[in-house]
This record gives sequence, structure tokens and C-alpha cells, in this order.
Amino acid sequence: MKPFRIAIPDADLIDLDRRLAETRWPGEIPDSGWTRGVPLGYLKELVEYWRTSFDWRAAEEKINSFPQFTTTIDGANIHFVHVKSPEPDATPLILTHGWPGSFVEFIDIIEPLTNPRAHGGKPEDAFHVVIPSIPGFAFSGPTGEPGWDLARIAKAWAELMSGLGYDRYVAQGGDLGSWISVGLAGVDFGHVAGVHLNFLPTPPPPDPAALAGLTEQEFGRLGKLAQFVEDQSAYMKLQSTRPQTIAYGLTDSPVLQLAWIIEKFQEWSDSEKVPEDAISRDTLLTNVAIYWFTATAGSAAQFYFENAAMLPTAPTQPAPPPPLPVPLGVAVFPHDPGQAIRRFAEPFFPNIVHWSEFDRGGHFAALEQPELFVGDLRAFKRALG
Repeated sequence: MKPFRIAIPDADLIDLDRRLAETRWPGEIPDSGWTRGVPLGYLKELVEYWRTSFDWRAAEEKINSFPQFTTTIDGANIHFVHVKSPEPDATPLILTHGWPGSFVEFIDIIEPLTNPRAHGGKPEDAFHVVIPSIPGFAFSGPTGEPGWDLARIAKAWAELMSGLGYDRYVAQGGDLGSWISVGLAGVDFGHVAGVHLNFLPTPPPPDPAALAGLTEQEFGRLGKLAQFVEDQSAYMKLQSTRPQTIAYGLTDSPVLQLAWIIEKFQEWSDSEKVPEDAISRDTLLTNVAIYWFTATAGSAAQFYFENAAMLPTAPTQPAPPPPLPVPLGVAVFPHDPGQAIRRFAEPFFPNIVHWSEFDRGGHFAALEQPELFVGDLRAFKRALG
């Protein structure tokens, strides 16, 4: 395991500025809002902010204030942040991001998690925090070979935690990180103390009778899931079938990379009009810039190709997974398209020991509602005993 610091060359910053300044813009249908995609006027203004006001070096310095490392696992370079708590009895915790996020989603909650005394918590709330980048994403990418499916990533995470000397730990995930965390519990259940998820889509069983007695709120969750599958998952279908094709545009055009990502932050976050209603503009651009500077949009898309059979856009759905062998905690945020319904979750997750439902927040919970997110992780840890 080697220490790592981000150091994007000045030449890359100059190249980005040139590409942004020379963007060839399309027209648009007037008064479409977000219904046909990212609005032209909004994106032009955001691109100008990226080019003239966003300070990458400040973002880089902030990330580099936390210890980062790289290591080789199963032939792949794995980048991760590793921050140990000052509390000697802290619980090890591995946090896994998804798409279109990155390890940056968790940067602002590292201090509350590792040093709870300074952030309204108690010493027993403390975690040692490990935040890896999924193979193919950010500084764990690009990957150069096929086969990095959920099971292989889960095994890599088990090896990473073992290599760090953690014999007993908690796994947390949202989006793709949810399935990786569940898979990690399956392959390393002797060492995973519990799994905490803030994304758990629970489609109803085939029998219509299963819908009887659902609350209005639960029907709303099913509606959000249906809307995601029908109207918001085109990116998933494309990345799971032709990741190489979309990689050319995303790697060549920072504006396409920005639009490709910012659309999902607008749709899946607890925002009224624009994603900045929920997440700061500089944080959004830091995340996009990492995809751009590492040229990993294509290798990140390959994840969907490798796991196409288990996606909601797959022609046939795989058999349900075996019951989770470790305790589970679930945090439900109302603007996430993958909100869990407990009665549909329990047959597959019989070991639910903690369940929270919040009245604000969306898909990117650690960014949108960091205090609620941290508080729920602490509550889950207490539920584990």
C-alpha cells in the first residue's frame, strides 16, 4: 500500500479551459425545462462557472488533506482514503460510492465519523473510515481487463479490509455501493458485522395481492421506482450495452461529461429546480472534474456492462439473492428513486435491525443531508450492540 496524493498537471487544467471555451453548442426546443434533458441556458452558465470561477486546486488540496493510498488487488490498482479515528475502540467502516458519484461523496463526513467528540457525538460513535474508489472509477481506473463484476469487487473489498488489519467491520453503500456492500457481506460474512444501505429498490412481488394495504407513501415510492425505470434509466441501458461507444464522447468533451452527470444529480437529489438546491456547485464540479481528469467515464460505464444481468433494465431478472447473513440497517430518503418498502424487503433481508425514514434528502444522502446520514450510521452501530 503506497501513499497517494492527487496532483493534476497544469497542462490538463489548460486543456480543460480550452475545451470549455471552444464548446460547440446545440440549439434546443424553447421552454422545455428539464423534460428533454439539461437546459441549454443552465448548462452554458454552469460551464462558464467551471471555466472561470471553480478552483480545482482548492478542491484538490481539500481532498489531499486526508490520507490516501493505492494498492494492487487482483491485478487492479485500487485507490482509497483511509482515516483512523483517535478513539482506539472505533469500529472500522468501509463506504462505497456509486455512479455518477465518487469517493468525494464522503469527504465531508469523514471528520464527524472518525472524531465524534468534536461533532456532537460520543466516543463510542467513532469509526475508522475506509473509502475506496470502485475499479474503473476515479483513481482506481481505468481498468484494463473485463470481469470486474459485483462479486469480484466484493472480494477485493474483503481483501482490502483484511490487508488493513480489520477483522470486524461495517459496510455501507448507496447506489452501486449498496449491491457491492451486500455482496461483501455474502463473501466475507465472518468479518462483516453489519451492512447499512441508503438505497434499496424493492419492487413488488408478481402477485397483485401484495399491493393490498400499501400506504399512499409506499405507493409513491413504487411510482418513483417506475419513473426511474421508464424515464430516467436510458444512461443505464446505454452503459450496460455499448459502454465503449459513449466513452468516446465523454472522454473528449467535458461539457458532455458534465451534462451526463449533472442530469442525474438534478433528477435524484432533493432539489427544487437545479441540483445546487441540494448540493453545492463546487462539490458537484469536483465530482465531475474527477471523472474528467482521470478519463474514467468509459471504464466506469463498463461496470454496467459487467453487471447487466442484474440491472432493472435487463430483459429477464435474475433469481433473488439468498438472505443476507448479517444484520442490516436501512435509511430511506424521500427523493431517492430507490426507496425501500419494508414489507417487500423483509423476505430477502430477515435480519433488519435498524430502519429509518426521513422527510428530506435524496439519492446522494451523504452530500445532501450529512448530519442525518452520520446520525443514522451511529444509530445503526448502536443497534448492532
